[in-house]
Amino acid sequence: MNVLCLLPAADYDPTEAATSWHALTQAGHQVSFTTPDGRPAHADLRLTDTGFGWLDSVFMTRRPDLEQYRRMAASPAFAAPLAYAKLNPADYQALLIPGGHAAGMRTMLESADAQAICSHFFTQDKPVAAVCHGVLLPARSIDPATGRSVLHGRRTTALPATLELGAWAMTAAWLGRYYRTYPQTVQAEVKAALAKPGDFDAGPLFPLRDTETNHRPGFIVRDGKYLSARWPGDCHRFAAAFVEMLGKPGRG
Repeated sequence: MNVLCLLPAADYDPTEAATSWHALTQAGHQVSFTTPDGRPAHADLRLTDTGFGWLDSVFMTRRPDLEQYRRMAASPAFAAPLAYAKLNPADYQALLIPGGHAAGMRTMLESADAQAICSHFFTQDKPVAAVCHGVLLPARSIDPATGRSVLHGRRTTALPATLELGAWAMTAAWLGRYYRTYPQTVQAEVKAALAKPGDFDAGPLFPLRDTETNHRPGFIVRDGKYLSARWPGDCHRFAAAFVEMLGKPGRG
């Protein structure tokens, strides 16, 4: 199965992209990439290189996930993405939408072309997996048949306001609005796109990080062929569930 990974020009979360890339390619699926301008997109440098000083252990990408990101970034498919506007979504069988909170994410989240690609996958009932800020893209993508968000009538999770505002509060003194991509929280905007507020599930109040060998702490919500997760700490469970959703390569 050929899975399309939507990336912004820069600043996506490396764990949220590479964990699923690793799981999908290990399972035998092909992963293709698309970016706003057809140039390779690199992850948020603060998460991969610059760091957070004494808060590195809290916010930086974990070493195993960073190694998967480096392998993904060195792959031929990553080096040759298609531009959003030149892509035919009908050529792909599933969609992966990683998140990220730095300013570069807006090149994906605010793109009419990216929203049209996302809408295609939902209206054609193809598998879609979105995590963290990535859930904002389907929340903003309109089903032309209804004039509503493609998430209207579906259950979902996304970055909870408790995590978004907590990270901002811990870093605002020197990073300003780095953890606030928009004035409105992700949770508030996504909930506004749903049929009813109860269709949003924020998961446990105190989230724990999963690992490649222990998926239990991760939290996901699946609604038919749509899968969502909250943050990098859910991504190993998220990736495994996406692989399970797709089935064996060649099916679907």
